[in-house]
Amino acid sequence: MTAGSFPGTTGRVGVPLDGKGLLDVLGVAAVVVDAHGRIVLWSPQAEDLFGYSADEALGGYVARVLVSPEHREEAMRLFGDVLREGTTWAGTFPVRHKDGTERQVEFRNVRLTDDLGGLYALGIAADRSVVERVEAELALSDRLVSQSPIGLAVLDTDLRYVLVNPALERINGLPAALHIGRRIGDMLPRIDADALDAALRSVLETGKPLLDHPTVGRTPADPDRDHAWSVSFYRLEGADDRVLGVAASVIDVTERHRADVDADRSRRRLALIADASARVGTTLEVERTADELASVVVPELADIAAVDVLDSVLALRRPGAPEEGPELFRALAVKAAGRTDALPAADPPGAVAMYGADRLVTRCVHTGVPVLVEHVGPGDLARIARSPEAAELLARAGVHSYLAVPLIARGEVLGALDLKRDRNPLPFDGDDVLLATELAARAAVSIDNARWYQSVRNSAVTLQRSLLPGAPPERAGLEVAARYQPAQASSEVGGDWYDVIPLPDDKTALVVGDVMGSGIDAAATMGRLRTATCAFADLDLPPAQVLRHLDRITAGLEHYIATCLFAVHDPALGRCRISNAGHLPPVRVPVDGPAELLDVPPGVPLGVGGGTFGTSKVPFRPGDRLVLYTDGLIETRHEAIDERLALLVGLLDDLRGPLEETCDRLLQALRRPGAPDDVALLIARSTG
Repeated sequence: MTAGSFPGTTGRVGVPLDGKGLLDVLGVAAVVVDAHGRIVLWSPQAEDLFGYSADEALGGYVARVLVSPEHREEAMRLFGDVLREGTTWAGTFPVRHKDGTERQVEFRNVRLTDDLGGLYALGIAADRSVVERVEAELALSDRLVSQSPIGLAVLDTDLRYVLVNPALERINGLPAALHIGRRIGDMLPRIDADALDAALRSVLETGKPLLDHPTVGRTPADPDRDHAWSVSFYRLEGADDRVLGVAASVIDVTERHRADVDADRSRRRLALIADASARVGTTLEVERTADELASVVVPELADIAAVDVLDSVLALRRPGAPEEGPELFRALAVKAAGRTDALPAADPPGAVAMYGADRLVTRCVHTGVPVLVEHVGPGDLARIARSPEAAELLARAGVHSYLAVPLIARGEVLGALDLKRDRNPLPFDGDDVLLATELAARAAVSIDNARWYQSVRNSAVTLQRSLLPGAPPERAGLEVAARYQPAQASSEVGGDWYDVIPLPDDKTALVVGDVMGSGIDAAATMGRLRTATCAFADLDLPPAQVLRHLDRITAGLEHYIATCLFAVHDPALGRCRISNAGHLPPVRVPVDGPAELLDVPPGVPLGVGGGTFGTSKVPFRPGDRLVLYTDGLIETRHEAIDERLALLVGLLDDLRGPLEETCDRLLQALRRPGAPDDVALLIARSTG
C-alpha cells in the first residue's frame, strides 16, 4: 500500500510525497553488508538510528561498528546463517549507539544477490520503542474498529467502500468482502442512497463534517421493517492535506426513532381529539355535525371518510339494533383528501342505500364493534362497496385499508363512521381503531342530541303551523297577505302567531301576537290565546276590551307573558281601531305618502295583570297598507331597535308592489341567517 493511500484507489502509485508516511514515522533504516561483513550501503535513517554518518560507517565491519564485544559472536552467527542459507531473520537485537549507549533495535535481515553472484545482507532496522508504540496504536485502532458497536466504513473519493467493520456488516446484513469497491446504492437499494451520496460529496468538497444525519430505510439484515440510523461523515486527509476519502460512522437509532414517531403520533392524535372537541357538535343539526366529524378525520386519520346513520334512527323508530338482515342507511357526510375515484363510490349526502347483512358496515352496526381490514383485497371490496361498480372505483383509486367504527350514544347504535386509505401508504392499525372509536363516540353524542332536538323542534313547528290559520279569508274592502317563519335550526320554535278574523258588518280583526318563550309549551300557549282571541273578537267587542279579557286568561297561565296587537278594520268608516299590549308599533303606508310608524300607546304585555289598554283610531283609506309583525322580523343582537325600525319603514316606502311579493322581500331583507326567533308578518291593504 502506497504511503497515504488506500487499496482500491487509482492514480496515486509513484506520486512523490512531501509529507511523512508510516516508514518515516518508524524511522526505518537500511544497511547493506557484503560477504566479509563490511558496510557497503548506509541510509540517512541509519545515521539517525545509530548515530554514525555514512563516512564513518561505510567500509567498516558491521560487528565492530554496531555490536558490543559481548554480543559479537551471536551477531556473527546470525549473519552467517543469513548469507549461507538465505534465511530471513527478524527480531530484536542490542545495538551500540555512537554515544556509547546500548539500544534495542527491531531487525529484519535478508540475503541479497547481485548480477555477478556476490552475496550481501540487507538489514532493515527501527528503534524497538518506536515500533512498539506504533504497534500498540495500530492494535488499538484495529480493536476500536473491529470491536466497535458502531458501524464504521471508509470510502474513497469515488465513494466506493474501502473498509467496513463487523458492526456495519451486521447493520447492512452483508459481508465486508461484498462492500469493497462498490457504492452505497449498489449494496443498499432500499435506502435513499442519492441523498447519502450528495451528503458525502458535500463533505468531500467542503471538508465540513456532517454529524448525526438521520436516514431511514431497509437493509438485507431486516428487509421487512424500516430501520433508522444516525450517520456522520468526516473527510480524511493525508499528511500533505491531500483528500483521501470519507470516514463514515453509522449508529442504529431505530428504537429511539420509533419512540419519537410514537410520541409524535400521540401528540398529533391528542391534538386531533382536541380539535374534534372544538369543531364537532357546534350546532344542533344532524347533517352539520356529521360533516364536522368527516372534516376532522380527513386527512389526519383517513383519506376518505363517510358518516352514515341508520334511517330508522333518524325517524326515531328503532327499538334496538337487530342482529341480522339488511340495513337502510342514510348518508350524512362524505369527505376526501383531494380528487379520487373513491369519492364517487361513496353514497352522496342525503342518499338512502340498502346494505345487505354481508356488508362490513352492516356488521359494524349489528355488532356494535369496529371492523378493521388492514390490507384490502379484491374480495374485501365487494363487502365494502354498495355495488360492483363502486367496488371497481375503489380498486381503481387504490383503496388498500378499511375501517368502520360504530356511532354509539347512550347505548344505542346510530350508524357508522366509514374510513378508507388510498394515498396514505400505511394500513390502519390498532391505534387508529382506538382513535376513530374515541372520535366516533364524541360525535355520536352530538348527533344523538341533534336528532332528538330536531325531533322536538319538528313537533313544535308542526304544532305551531297546525294552530295557525290557513290562507287569509277574502274580506270585503280588504286584501291580506301573511307569512310565518319558524326560528332557524340553532334555536327552538317560539309562540308567534297572526290571525284574520271576520266580524259582523264586513269588519275584520287583524291580530299578531308573540308568546314569550320557546318550544312546544310556547306553541301550545299560543294556540290557547289564539282560540280565546277568536272567541272574544266574535263577540264584536272593542279592541281594548278584547285585550283585557286576554290579559286575565294569560295571567292564569303558568309563567307565560305575551304581546299582542289587535286591530279592527271598518270599511264603512274607512278607518282602523288599534289596541296594543306591549307589542311593537304597526306601520301604515298611505297610498299617497311616506310610510310611518303609528303612535299607538304600547300598553303592558298580556299576563302582567292589572293593565289598561287604549284604542287608537287610524285613517285607512283605499290603497293604504297596514303592516303588523313580531319582533323576530327586526330584532338582532348587534343593531339598535330604532335603526331596524327605521330600516323597515324605509323598505316599505319602496315596496309598493303586490302584497305577497312585499312579504317575501321583507323577509329576505330583514331576516338574518340563523335567526334565533320566529316571525309572524301580516300586511293588509284597503281596497275601498
